[in-house]
Amino acid sequence: MTTPAFLSANLLLAYSAYFVGTASPGPSNLAIMSIASTSGRRAAFAFAAGVMSGSFFWAMLAALGLSAVLTAYSGFLVAVKIFGGVYLLWLAFKSGRAALRPPKRAVSSNSSDQRAGRLYARGALLHLTNPKAILVWMSVAALGSSAGQGTAHMLAVVAGCLCIGVCVFGGYAALFSMPSARRIYTRIQRYLDACLALVFAAAGIRLLTSRV
Repeated sequence: MTTPAFLSANLLLAYSAYFVGTASPGPSNLAIMSIASTSGRRAAFAFAAGVMSGSFFWAMLAALGLSAVLTAYSGFLVAVKIFGGVYLLWLAFKSGRAALRPPKRAVSSNSSDQRAGRLYARGALLHLTNPKAILVWMSVAALGSSAGQGTAHMLAVVAGCLCIGVCVFGGYAALFSMPSARRIYTRIQRYLDACLALVFAAAGIRLLTSRV
């Protein structure tokens, strides 16, 4: 196998791993679905932009050598683990409480942008403390460096994965803010909120109990 062919295969493998890890149900995706269905497209895009910012942070660590960075700043990683675990458990509590309330009526996608900044911050914070995001980028970093092609190759992996992330998170925001999706969400809102509570709780406990 020639070097260009091996490089292309390695890139495709990294992209495929990232797509599967990003598109599969997780805290960020479920949160985007919920916000898109209840608060509309603009709110969902603001939250998704925050998620992508968090993903960009982990992408930069991946490009610099994720394992080496996390090892060098193990104290910072412990702080992120504790804060992230508590934050995810708090989100689990909020989602569980919402599941016990009467369903909230979905709003128009043309609703006010006043909360855009807060939604962006929530999205970024969620993805920065999302163990699923960290694990996905660790696998991408391992796949991206396996060919031994250096920094340029790793940057190509990261750039491609970020483009995939924009499509995935933006796609969820656009799809679940459609009127038909919001009508369906209204009927299953309590079940989705309960599912969110379980996902957030599992992720928070997993993060708090994991080894650094």
